Amino acid sequence: MLSRQIAVIDFGSQYTQLIIRRIRELGYYSRLFQPDELKSSGHPAAVILSGGPRSTRDEGAPDIDFEFLRSLGVPVLGVCYGMQLLNLKHGGQVTPGTKREYGPVTLQPEPGCPLFEGMTPSQIWMSHSDTCTQLADGTKVVARNQDGVPIALQFGPLFYGIQFHPEVSHSHQGLQVLKNFLALADDPPRFEMQSFKDHLIAEIVREVAGRPVVCGVSGGVDSTVLAVLLHAAGVDVRCIFVDHGLLRKDEAVEVQRNFGILGIEIETIDASARFLTALAGQTDPEKKRAVIGNLFLDVFWDAVGQEVPLFAQGTLYPDVIESATSSSNIASKIKTHHNRVDRILELQREGRVLEPLAELFKDEVRALGAALGIPHDILWRHPFPGPGLAVRCPGEVTAERLTIIREADAIFMRQLQDSGWYEKTWQAYAALVPVRTVGVKGDERSYEFAISLRAVTSEDAMTADWARLPYEVLAATSNEILNHVKGINRVLFDISTKPPASIEWE
Repeated sequence: MLSRQIAVIDFGSQYTQLIIRRIRELGYYSRLFQPDELKSSGHPAAVILSGGPRSTRDEGAPDIDFEFLRSLGVPVLGVCYGMQLLNLKHGGQVTPGTKREYGPVTLQPEPGCPLFEGMTPSQIWMSHSDTCTQLADGTKVVARNQDGVPIALQFGPLFYGIQFHPEVSHSHQGLQVLKNFLALADDPPRFEMQSFKDHLIAEIVREVAGRPVVCGVSGGVDSTVLAVLLHAAGVDVRCIFVDHGLLRKDEAVEVQRNFGILGIEIETIDASARFLTALAGQTDPEKKRAVIGNLFLDVFWDAVGQEVPLFAQGTLYPDVIESATSSSNIASKIKTHHNRVDRILELQREGRVLEPLAELFKDEVRALGAALGIPHDILWRHPFPGPGLAVRCPGEVTAERLTIIREADAIFMRQLQDSGWYEKTWQAYAALVPVRTVGVKGDERSYEFAISLRAVTSEDAMTADWARLPYEVLAATSNEILNHVKGINRVLFDISTKPPASIEWE
């Protein structure tokens, strides 16, 4: 079923992962490949060349084996950088534009092009600086913008290029463009979670090959689904839960309870004192992440020994993208995720890391969990970062600050649940603002910290908007925090989007 996937070639665009999402939304299976990995994609049903931050004119710009691409005989769609590359490969030219085009324009399709079948003029989203100034012989303009400028080309019966991003929501009929393109493919593979679950189990059995596996579990959705998936595959798995002292209030007890419900035995290691000691004096976010990620492995290795054949972790696709750890290094690193520290990468090079979920987004992991029979309340827990409350505590992490965050966060979560807003938000939490401000408590001057409440909506954590919580919920939360959490005299509400802000503070 999955041998002829839709191959998306990654030239480094910030939107590349969205192309895969949209294809899966349309019900087809898609995978990401680096430019030099095209031949390893087998024989895909179609190929999409992504956009990218580079210019095709740059020395060492990402390239592709065009003769091999043509030999596949399948539909090819070039998006922005991909379109410009196709124009060059067909004998055209690409030159710098007079200005960078970024933002909305109107798509005016030419009649008769299958790529725009059933479409009317609509808004699309541009993000480029170079322009296809000379077209190769036989190239046909199949769409223009409102000023008559060509923005879509057909290089032949199977090769198309578009100078806009159909995968972003700002391109109002972008999904239809992708749907029309996939209709040109010969029997593209369907993507259905129940079948994909069976595919993953078969892949796990093949990769594990009878070796024992150590699996790190946190109680979060990702590692929980991973543990259940490994059990469904019949793997000899040892699940270890490390309490690093950076958990939310009463979370260790809740994790043990949930795994008991799932019928999975876990070993709990209380390493909270060890982590707090290691974090003492650390204030730089990247160094804190590195300390936590490396010490996490130390705790594991102390428990199971150095020669673990396979180490399983619940890495998701956004973790891989933001850490920019692909072989090409085309994408920009946003932050280092705990499951992408140097020692994990070394284990990967040794072939000792098992990450069955690394191509999935959070909502897809939840769908997989449902297919595995995991209860709804466990699957719909908000995402919680591997470094825990450390990334919600800018500056030094101390026991006092963690207590403040835990108490404020517990109040916020309860207010969201009581008001019905918990499942309406993708993620929510309380973060400490490590700045003391003047206040008044009991007719006396106070000089205490502030708490920032963060609640966002999102599809996949790659982009996020702040949740429009009712004033009543915010007021009740603020009032309870100010009256019950020692050390806080000010409550703020974070209305930053991602980008430019990230969802977590660090």
